[in-house]
Amino acid sequence: MYINSMGNYVPSARITNEYFENLNGLEPGWILQRTGIISRSKAASDEGADSMALAAIDDALGNLPYAIKDVDLIVAACYAAYDTVATPAHVAQQHYDISGAKAVYVSAACSSFINGLEVIEGYFASGKAKRALLICTEHNTYYSNEKDHKAGHLWGDAAVAFFISKERESENDVEILDVFTEGLGNVGKGPEGVKLRPKEGGIMMPDGRDVFIHACKYMIYALKKSLGHTGLKIEDINKLICHQANKRIVAQVAHQLDKPLDDFLNNIETLGNTGSASAALVLTQNLDKFKKGDKAALMVFGGGYSCGCFIVRF
Repeated sequence: MYINSMGNYVPSARITNEYFENLNGLEPGWILQRTGIISRSKAASDEGADSMALAAIDDALGNLPYAIKDVDLIVAACYAAYDTVATPAHVAQQHYDISGAKAVYVSAACSSFINGLEVIEGYFASGKAKRALLICTEHNTYYSNEKDHKAGHLWGDAAVAFFISKERESENDVEILDVFTEGLGNVGKGPEGVKLRPKEGGIMMPDGRDVFIHACKYMIYALKKSLGHTGLKIEDINKLICHQANKRIVAQVAHQLDKPLDDFLNNIETLGNTGSASAALVLTQNLDKFKKGDKAALMVFGGGYSCGCFIVRF
């Protein structure tokens, strides 16, 4: 598979750690030490999951080597959508008047984006699609409880859009070398580790320690699976990107892989945890750091639990 174009949208508003000190007494330095977060992005009152999704698509259209109406599959992959019936996939299909395309929604917590890639891979393999639009939009602050001492200070909002094809469309395409995902519902706290129950407290993370331990373990596990599938070694990867849940998790992954932190790209310091969009968002924000032939590996861990990795070559 090939990435033909990618775009993002990040709301302009930033909520600093001082806000949470005034709200619930969490000291800004403590938040920074525990999470690596200085500020987080927040959608404005007139923004939401759908508007962010469309803005990310618009951002990607400028470099798209074909017309958007040539897309025959639209996949919305996220957990913090505004509507799980009229999904972002259907909103995009209506907005751009894309006739004849399949429109589906997939959700696997913070692994959603990579699970969306795998769904597209399946459609391509079956011959039922050739060009796809993958949308990941997370309006976390719509569901988060800012007064939650355990997780209310983590969340940021953002969206990404990737156009993906079965065959190469241009010399600028980024090749997807491998996509790996695995469900981990029978590991640790599993479904109780991270929750999103709109009428029962919103997004919650009751046991951050359990999430931390398994995120470190299984992002490395997923990376090694993808490396094995491609025959690559860790030394062949130019940049590594982790799900942006916690800067300490990234540091621990780097330590266990015996890799310098400089090999990892991040944005959690200023944007917070932007959910399943986070790793792909980091990639879209750092395209200027890659040259032809460079490789990047993106690792994720999601509530439920789940993990995944995909490797790209520029």
